Amino acid sequence: MLTEHTALLRALSALLVYPDADLQAALPEIDAALRASPALHEAERQALMPLLDALAQDELLDSQMRYVDLFDHGRSTSLNLFEHVYGDSRARGEAMLALRERYAGVGLAQADYQLPDYLPLMLEYLSCSEPDETVALLGECAHVLRRLGAALRHRQSAYAAIIAALLQLAGQAPFEDGPTVVPREDIDREWEERPAFENSHEVIASGDA
Repeated sequence: MLTEHTALLRALSALLVYPDADLQAALPEIDAALRASPALHEAERQALMPLLDALAQDELLDSQMRYVDLFDHGRSTSLNLFEHVYGDSRARGEAMLALRERYAGVGLAQADYQLPDYLPLMLEYLSCSEPDETVALLGECAHVLRRLGAALRHRQSAYAAIIAALLQLAGQAPFEDGPTVVPREDIDREWEERPAFENSHEVIASGDA
C-alpha cells in the first residue's frame, strides 16, 4: 500500500505529464490521493480541482493541444527545470548526469526520451524518498518553481496550481500572482549565471540530501 507521501507526489507528477486515456482513467485515484493527504493545505488542494475537472470533462484532444501549446512552445513554461537556468550550456549536462545517478540510486527507471531535470520525473524520484528530502530538494529549486508558476499563472493556466502545491509542500513562499514580464536578454543572462539549485550541484549530487 502506498504511503500518503508517495501517493501525493505521484498524483502531482501524473497531472504534469501529457494527458492521455490512462490519465483520464486515473483521475478518481488522483483526486482521492489529493484529498487524503494531510501535507496539502486546503487552499492548495481546492486550487487543484479545476485542473482535474478540466481533464475529466474536456475532450482529450483539446487537453492534449492545450498541454502542447503550454509546455512545448518556449522556455518560460518548460518542465525541464535546468533549462530555466543553464539553457543549453555544458553545465546543464553535468547537473543532469548527477541527477541521473541519484535516480539510479533508488532504482528509478528512466525512459530514454526523458531528461533527468523533467519535473514529473523528479517528483517520481521524490515519491520514493523520505518527506524530508522532498522539502530539501523542492526548496533548493524553489526559485525556478516560482518563475515557472508565475509564467503559468500569467497564461491563466490551471497547471499553476500544481506549482503552488509543490512550493507549499516545501514550506516556501508562493510565486507572485501578478504578471511579470522579464526582458528576454535578462532571462538569458539569468539562465547562464544562476545555478539551478541554491547550493549548486551539492544537493542533487549527494544521495544524503
